[in-house]
Formats: sequence, C-alpha cells, structure tokens
Amino acid sequence: MNEPTSAPTPPPVAVVHQSSIIVALLSGAAAGLCTDLALFPLDTVKTRLQSAQGFVAAGGLRGIYSGLGSVAMGSMPGSGLFFCTYEGIKKLVGGRTTSQLVGVHMSAAASGEVMACLVRVPCEVIKQRAQMAPHLSSLHVLRATVAQEGIPGLYRGYVTTVLREIPFSLIQFPLWEFFKSRWEVLQGHEVMAWQSALCGCLAGGISACITTPLDVAKTRVMLAVSGSALATRGLLHALRVVFAEKGVRGLFAGVVPRVTLISVGGAIFLGAYDKCRLTLIEFGL
Repeated sequence: MNEPTSAPTPPPVAVVHQSSIIVALLSGAAAGLCTDLALFPLDTVKTRLQSAQGFVAAGGLRGIYSGLGSVAMGSMPGSGLFFCTYEGIKKLVGGRTTSQLVGVHMSAAASGEVMACLVRVPCEVIKQRAQMAPHLSSLHVLRATVAQEGIPGLYRGYVTTVLREIPFSLIQFPLWEFFKSRWEVLQGHEVMAWQSALCGCLAGGISACITTPLDVAKTRVMLAVSGSALATRGLLHALRVVFAEKGVRGLFAGVVPRVTLISVGGAIFLGAYDKCRLTLIEFGL
C-alpha cells in the first residue's frame, strides 16, 4: 500500500508583528519631535528666504519660533505613521538582492510619505503661515485658516508636498540603508545609533540639495493667496513662476539652510530613530 504523500509546505509568509509596529510608532514619534524642536529656527529662516516678499519683509529674525506649536503637535504622529508604514512594507515585501532592496526601500519610503503627509501638511500650513506672521499664534492662524478656507485650506499644497517628499525619500532612505549596510559589512556587526546618524546626515544632505526646487515650489503654493493661480495650479506652475521671476537662483533659494537643516536633521532624526528602536527592543518590545 502506498504511503500517503504529504501536502507541500507552503512558502513562509512575512508577518508584521504588533511589537514591531509599536516600536516603529514610538521610535518614529520620538525622533520626529526631537528633530523638529532642535532645528525649528533654521527652518524658519529657510521659509522666509523662499517667500515671495523676501527674508527681511517676511520677518527677518523676529519671532524665530513662530509656528512651533503646530510642529510639536504634528511631528510625533506624522513621524510615527511614516515609520509604521515604512517598516511594515519592508517586512511584508522583503528582498534579497541589492536591486530588490533598493526597490523595497523606495516603495516603503514613498508609501510612508503619503501616509505621513495626512498629518504633516496641515501642521506645515499652519507653521509656515505663523512663520510669516510672527505676531500671531499657531492657534490664531489655525482658526483664521479654517474660517476663511475651511478644512481644505489646511491641505493646501498636499499634492505638492507629496510630490516633493516622495522624490526626497526615494533618494534619502535607499542611501541611508545603503550606507548602513556597507558600514555593517566593514565592521561585521549592526551599526550603532551614532553611525546611523552619520549615514542619515550624508543621505539627507544629498537628497536636500537635489530636491530644493520642489521645496521652493511647495513653499510658494502654501503661502499663496487663496484662489490665486499659485494656490490652485500646482507644482509645475509654481516652478515656472519662480524660474520666470528669479531664474535658477530662485529655484535654489534657501539651499544652504535647507541642506544644513536636513543634514543635521537627518543625523538627529535617523540616529534618534535607531537609538529608540534598539532601546525598545532591548526592553523586550
């Protein structure tokens, strides 16, 4: 009598454990808050440099912390949501070869940005408008925006922001993962938090420089008068307007503070993320 043949073993299915999601959420939230609080003044300078009226007319160095409240409220859930999505997709999709890993990291980063911008954009709108009116509080700006434009006013520039953030993340996160993997190969073990921070600094600076024109366009859209062509016609129109007004130099307005901001921010953000992640894992989460 023939022995019954056993059913073939199904291929393993990647599982995203709840503990992994909690670690990503808490680590991302802590990293986002630390970064935004530390670098907010430089971000204000960058925003005012990119504004249509120019740095001095936009407030100069007055009220350098205007808009801080909206950032503090939005950075934690936004960053936490980003890393939940990012780590979740990495674990679900996987990848073995270098090209596969790059594709996974790019897809995970792009998806994370789409989700994070649901929280980030309203906070960014309030922050930048408060930076341009340092005599007003974030709460006052929020009330005025909703009164004049409704909830859609809080999402002014959402598509533009996503179109800016996705190219940035498509460059930054694969570079960050690549730099870390090369360092791990050289030293024979996982990188420490300070090493991850250095990798994040380099990856962030490169990405920031390349995507500065998109950031300038996003700033113009968010600060434009409601109903104007700049406010309604999107990214490419904003890029054309800036180029027509100020040429290539205008497209790279604020590039030095932006690269500085994001290089240092990349070090703090990604270093803090890995530090928190490793600490939480050590505590058994």
